Amino acid sequence: MIMLEAVYHRMGQNWSYAYNDSTLHIRIRTKRNNVPRIDLHCGDKYNSEKYKETISMERLASDGLFDYWQAAVQPRFRRLVYYFALHSDNGEILYFLEKGFFDQPPKVMYEGLFDFSYLNPQDVHMPPAWVKDAVFYQIFPERFANGDPSNDPEGVQEWGGTPSAGNFFGGDLQGVIDHLDYLSELGINALYFNPLFAATTNHKYDTADYMRIDPHFGTNEKLRELVDACHARGIRVLLDAVFNHCGHTFPPFVDVLNNGPDSRYADWFHIREWPLRVVDGIPTYDTFAFEPIMPKLNTANEEVKAYLLNVGRFWLEEMGLDGWRLDVANEVDHQFWREFRSEIKRINPSAYILGEIMHDSMPWLQGDQFDAVMNYPFTNILLNFFARRLTNAAEFAQAIGTQLAGYPQQVTEVSFNLLGSHDTTRLLTLCGGNVERMKLATLFQLTYLGAPCIYYGDEIGMDGEHDPLNRKCMEWDKSKQNTELLSFFRSMISLRKAHPALRGSGLRFLPVPEHPQLLIYERWDGNERFLFMLNNEDAPVVAAIPAAHPAGSWRTVNSEPYATVEESAVQVALPPYGYTILHAPAAGTAG
Repeated sequence: MIMLEAVYHRMGQNWSYAYNDSTLHIRIRTKRNNVPRIDLHCGDKYNSEKYKETISMERLASDGLFDYWQAAVQPRFRRLVYYFALHSDNGEILYFLEKGFFDQPPKVMYEGLFDFSYLNPQDVHMPPAWVKDAVFYQIFPERFANGDPSNDPEGVQEWGGTPSAGNFFGGDLQGVIDHLDYLSELGINALYFNPLFAATTNHKYDTADYMRIDPHFGTNEKLRELVDACHARGIRVLLDAVFNHCGHTFPPFVDVLNNGPDSRYADWFHIREWPLRVVDGIPTYDTFAFEPIMPKLNTANEEVKAYLLNVGRFWLEEMGLDGWRLDVANEVDHQFWREFRSEIKRINPSAYILGEIMHDSMPWLQGDQFDAVMNYPFTNILLNFFARRLTNAAEFAQAIGTQLAGYPQQVTEVSFNLLGSHDTTRLLTLCGGNVERMKLATLFQLTYLGAPCIYYGDEIGMDGEHDPLNRKCMEWDKSKQNTELLSFFRSMISLRKAHPALRGSGLRFLPVPEHPQLLIYERWDGNERFLFMLNNEDAPVVAAIPAAHPAGSWRTVNSEPYATVEESAVQVALPPYGYTILHAPAAGTAG
């Protein structure tokens, strides 16, 4: 019996959307393991007899409650009407139209059906293609490298000391330039910088001057030198835009502090009560969180809007930046972000616009605002399995299934997938210092859809509890680096970059009920197939290899030279927190 209450589809968002300028993706949800087959009946609403087809839908993903199905359609005339035929195990067929459920197919093709009115190319959400191939590296500028001691802050401390909320170690832009060879050798082809603009703190999220690089980091000209040097190596550069709030030394806010309601900038901020002060820890004006030094900007004010849009334009035009990461993006009004996107894409259509949002972000990802968001739900799924060990492999796969179904495919392909940042406890610390568990999490991150981002120093085994200890100085003494871990990062990044299948959409989890902490998944495209077996357990396991690939033998990737696993082999022995990677050509391709 088909459980009607679980069946869901609607027009738009992640359920019915244009994947590119010729292809539509149509999705539907059903109760998990309740419907074995779904056919999509579709055609042109103006001549449905001549232009119609039936497509067998594929199960895109599953989670704990639902199966999610998808079909790709290329409507000849860019418009489509459609309905679903849900087949039950007992031969029952239920027809699902926009107007409801029926036991017979519609007699009039266009009446009561779901209707994708027209595939207008201007409406297609097309994130920059380069992001699919990007491996990002996040740099906290004050702690990466001190390349120019002449611009050190007053009272700078010796490199490698214990970080606090207010101390400085002299990291700067020259330090990044000095270590570009290191980043290239690691395989990095995109950098994300925490704020670089003039501010009073070591984190620089309290902007004082949006048009000037902080003098402790260098100059505007030094940033241009850095960007040019990165581009010469094929490395893109993303800066942090703090437009939700400014700092308490931002001149318009200083004017408000001095002149109160008579200030010409009074409406640049959200003032609840005059005079400006802090009462029982709560400012009388809106701020980021309850931080008095970070007053919230009124982005509905036309002068504020014009100022910030000019900031966005300036750094792209003058420095050749490749995009913006937008801080506290969900607390800024949608209309501002629509105008921001229009301005940025006019200057550089391939600029990456990345929002900092930690929850379901569909309202921002419909093509009119952001290209992607920082994928913190993905982060937590991986941390709960690999690091905190709060879930099992089946629950992990189900959570990833929810993720896959939650956004259009082109959004998932450019999602910013991180395992740690300046806002989180270090990955190695969360893994209890267990490097092998950290490797497993990183392995999945680097073989999943989207753009992986490595937080500086994770690749050499840096640890640290939450802020400020997660912001230690980068360790450049090779004798203090975990060079074996660094080699692992290099090899996995190289593997990802060498194989398009690891950046594409082919993904399937293979359940192993007898081993609840054994994660097995496949990745594939039209040319090749990978099988990953990850033992997230502190005991060895002997895992069965799924049915042999029809194209021939598997090769084990995580040994050099590649070892061959013959089709007659049925098992692989995995040590505690061990893994194996098997590779084969796709069916029908040469071995």
